[in-house]
Amino acid sequence: MTTKKDPNTDKTLEVIKRGASEIISEGELSLKLSVGRPLRIKFGVDPTSPDIHLGHTVALNKLRAFQELGHKVIFIIGDFTAKIGDPSGRAETRPMLDEKDILANSATYVEQVFKVLDGDNTEVVYNSHWLYPLGIDGILKLARSATVAQMLHRADFAERFKKGADITMLEFLYPLLQGYDSVAVAADVEIGGTDQKFNLLVGRDLQKNAGQEPQVVITMPILEGLDGVKKMSKSYGNHVALNDAPRDMFGKIMSISDEMMLRWYELLTSEYLAAGAGEEHPRDAKARLAGIIVGRYHGDVAAAAAREEFDKIFKRGGLPDDIAEYAVSPSEGKLVSELLVESSMAPSKSEARRLITQGAVRLAGEKINKDEAVPLGADFILQAGKKNFKKIVILKKESK
Repeated sequence: MTTKKDPNTDKTLEVIKRGASEIISEGELSLKLSVGRPLRIKFGVDPTSPDIHLGHTVALNKLRAFQELGHKVIFIIGDFTAKIGDPSGRAETRPMLDEKDILANSATYVEQVFKVLDGDNTEVVYNSHWLYPLGIDGILKLARSATVAQMLHRADFAERFKKGADITMLEFLYPLLQGYDSVAVAADVEIGGTDQKFNLLVGRDLQKNAGQEPQVVITMPILEGLDGVKKMSKSYGNHVALNDAPRDMFGKIMSISDEMMLRWYELLTSEYLAAGAGEEHPRDAKARLAGIIVGRYHGDVAAAAAREEFDKIFKRGGLPDDIAEYAVSPSEGKLVSELLVESSMAPSKSEARRLITQGAVRLAGEKINKDEAVPLGADFILQAGKKNFKKIVILKKESK
């Protein structure tokens, strides 16, 4: 490989390093960049759910930065590896996914990923195309490239082994299969979360074994979800999906803590909080963040409308413009808890009663303090929590 120094390399490295946790290694990356050809930047996602969320976009934004520097993204949909499930950061074995669900999720991924990536500089591939043809002989050969001791050196496996939790042989295979993806696509660089470091380094080793130049590994921080504790994941119920409606996306972002807001600015936008951020009210800074993110995925008009509706509800005490209706037959009365459950505003009567006792339920704007019967003679608005509204519509009696 030539070592000719590209005067733009330092500037390019500055863009690539922004927000990254680790680069293995920066020297190798500089050499690859100096060659003067488009690099092949690998990123893989297992379609374990139908939605791509903001947590995924931390890496996707870095991929887009590479594209804007003239490089090619190889976006791998792990339709084969999804059957096993990535054990990274998991305290237990993932359930195996059905082939039908994997195919359905894969279709939505292709559509969603281009909300961030440039389609002209993205090659979408499926790892079943080269992992199925490996066959049993290929899998056995791959399995010989790593030892049990190496696998148990991995932090999450070591922790589970220490606790006596099950680790299946399939999970040991996962890093090898992901690593083989790097060989199959001849990756120059692979990007992943910090929890993916072990898998990404396996890819380097397998490339060396195959006579390829090993990929540079770039790890990106893991984005915590709405709870500010666990990583963003649909399985944890703390995610913001790219397919969320604008007002839902805006509202979810407004619910994060002020501390998380600073981190989200760094990882999800190309902006920093203004130098005078201390003079800006945290709520205004958070609304600006929500507007940037909603605008990116739904457009500026939708972002402005989402902010207006949010302010209408939470600042001015108004109501949403499109409250869903739930029709009931007229009667002398029905318990508030029954209405909440029947209208899908609460999953159970016990949860409905909890909302009532916490003062989170309003009927026609008035707070309900106990689970009492509500006369069903005229339409009214039922509210549970800050954002859950339902218009209770009383059906008219049929004339005889």
